This record gives sequence, structure tokens and C-alpha cells, in this order.
Amino acid sequence: MLSGVTIGQYYPGNSLVHRVDPRMKIVLILILMVSVFLCKSFWAIGLCLAVTLAILIISKINFKTVLKGLKPIIIIVIITSVLNLFYGSGEPIVSFWVFKITKNGIFSAIFMSLRVFLLVINGLMLTYTTTPTALTDAIEALLKPLHTLFKLDIHSLAMTMTIALRFIPTLIEEVDKIMSAQKSRGADMESGNLLKRVKALVPVLIPLFVSSFRRANELAYAMECRCYRGGEGRTKMKQMRLKALDFGALCFVLIYLAGVIIMRILIPSVI
Repeated sequence: MLSGVTIGQYYPGNSLVHRVDPRMKIVLILILMVSVFLCKSFWAIGLCLAVTLAILIISKINFKTVLKGLKPIIIIVIITSVLNLFYGSGEPIVSFWVFKITKNGIFSAIFMSLRVFLLVINGLMLTYTTTPTALTDAIEALLKPLHTLFKLDIHSLAMTMTIALRFIPTLIEEVDKIMSAQKSRGADMESGNLLKRVKALVPVLIPLFVSSFRRANELAYAMECRCYRGGEGRTKMKQMRLKALDFGALCFVLIYLAGVIIMRILIPSVI
């Protein structure tokens, strides 16, 4: 069932990761994601994996929760691995028809799978340890130069992004309920060819759209009843201030990034 998917959820806590300023946390997550793309060897990706696991342990987020968050990307990882497996260079170990499996292809498939998993885990850590309100304020603060230069409505953009992220678990839960209701009425969604399965999803999509619009209207009414306006002149209950912990985390991540860059220069690439 889809109810176990944890994308977009927040898990309360008081760990060091939870206490890092949301603005700094977004910057650090972006640096970690860039470092994953800079990795060209297994030593570098191993360092990235060790740092990610260390952050996960410090955040005190359950490993089972992270595994649930990885469930939706399993198909993407499999497709990526297969593509890299058959398009590696070098002497083929196994070959059939126009396809060949090489040693470099196997290394590349494993490497790309690890890269995708690390990118997703780093993204999950942001939502797991940051409240939607703090995330909205952080995005708005980081995008403020765009408002100054181009007069863009940054607050509405940040609010839209955060609400969309927040409602991912809600919509997944709604899909799960609708599918269970359809199956209890005798709907068959798991057998037949691909075309039949797609057609079987139509009775799920229509109620989902209706429910989504209803929830959007309810949210709009709730915000209006609370006199929410946003934009210019809006004050914040909690003012964000950078602390020693934030600068310490930045130094740690920058040292790690320097290590990845050095490995990229000195160690031969596997992809």
C-alpha cells in the first residue's frame, strides 16, 4: 500500500540537525547534493555515504522511515541501473544479441544507484527535520534577492512550494483509501496487461481530483477565516538567526566538500 510512503512528512525532534537554522539547512543540503554529482570514484561515494549516514544518525530519524521514503524511487533506480549495466565500455563479460555486460557497466550501475539513493536521502532529511512553516520562511528568505531585483511575489511562491510538499503524504493516503474502496467493490487493479491496469486507474484518478480540489477550497477558506494575507508587512512569530551551530555545520560540510573535490582530482573515475 501507499500509506507507508513518508515523502514530505516532518518528524519532531530536538537533535542537532533539527536545531540547525532552516536557511542554513537548505544551503547545506544543496551542497551535499552537489557533492554527490562531483563523486567519480567509489572512495568519494563512500565518503558521501558515510557523511549521509552520520547525519542520519545525528538526526535520530529511524532507518525504517528513510527506507519507506525510498520506496517510490525503486523503479527509477532499477531502470537507471539496467541502462548503465548494458552501456558500459570495455571487454564484455556476458553478451547476447546487441547487449553486453562489462565490468565497467556493473561498476557504473552500482555507482549510479548509490548516487540516486544519496540524493533522495539528502532531500528527505530536509523535510524530516524541518517544519513546513520554517521551510516556507527559509525559502522566502533565500529567494528574497529575486523580489528585490525582479519584483517577484516570493512569499506566494514559497508558500505554494511548501503546501505542495506538505500535501504529498495526504494525497498518497487519499489514493490508498480510494484504491481500497474500489477493490472492496470488486475492482481489479493488479491483473491484466499494462493497458488494462491504466484503465483501472481511471476510477481512482477522478475521485482523487475531486478530493484535491475540495481540500484546496477548504484550505483557502481556513486561511481566509484566519485573515491570512501574507506578502509585504507580514511579521513572523519566530525570527531566524544564525548561531554557532549553523556555522559549525557549514564548516563541516565545506571540509567534506573539499575532500570530495580532492578525491575527484586524485582518484581515477569509475564512470
